[in-house]
Amino acid sequence: MQATTLALVGATGGAGTTRTAVELAAVGARDGRDVAVVDAAFTTQGLSEYVFGLVSTDLTALLTDETGASLSAATYPIGAGRESDDGDDPDGAANLPGRADLVPARAPFERAARAKTAEAARKLERRVDEAATAYDAVVVDAAPVGSNEAVAAVTTADRVEAVTPATAHGRDALQRLRGRVADVGGSVDGTIAVARVGESDSGRDDGAAADTRLPAVDPAVGSAPEAATGTGDYVAALAETYERAFDAALGIEFEELGLVERIRS
Repeated sequence: MQATTLALVGATGGAGTTRTAVELAAVGARDGRDVAVVDAAFTTQGLSEYVFGLVSTDLTALLTDETGASLSAATYPIGAGRESDDGDDPDGAANLPGRADLVPARAPFERAARAKTAEAARKLERRVDEAATAYDAVVVDAAPVGSNEAVAAVTTADRVEAVTPATAHGRDALQRLRGRVADVGGSVDGTIAVARVGESDSGRDDGAAADTRLPAVDPAVGSAPEAATGTGDYVAALAETYERAFDAALGIEFEELGLVERIRS
């Protein structure tokens, strides 16, 4: 049986979609599962920042110049999320019971443009299906629906969840995203509101309308994945999100008894 595929779609730019995708992969791998994150945001290419080591072959190459290559040619482990004292890159791949792998886009403008065509989007759909045969769960990181690759993400995945800032603006953007997804024949199955560090009181929203509200966390790339070892509210909310999105029961234990249940209530 193939894995469940989940498209995380930002309702706005900078909503926290990529970080959330990385953290969901880490929380699944922490429970011993193999999880892949596939990039479908070719303009920002933010997923590549979470890779341990250099990106040589990337996803866009598999959709354009190296279509016969295996998905593994563009697959990399998530970095450990610990920066060295001098601020250099993370000191290694995350050490988790399962696999947390990334399939990033890291391409020059010319190749990224070719990867945005309708033909390349159909190849992206097949790459997502390929990932589903090799992993227990697949997360597709997608930008707000307005490109061929984003449309491919929301129409191919088994489930679509919108990621919004936990603000009034994010709540309004969610309604626009629902309309866009419906226009391409899909639907938004769940919502994740992401709180931001330093959000002003005037712009803050409690995220009560969302299925999950993720508390604010250090936004630095070097602080991810928090889910690899963390036990606080943020990781507990991620665990609840993973369980809902993939219809799974995680066996992660938290130091504070009943934390996950408290968040669900």
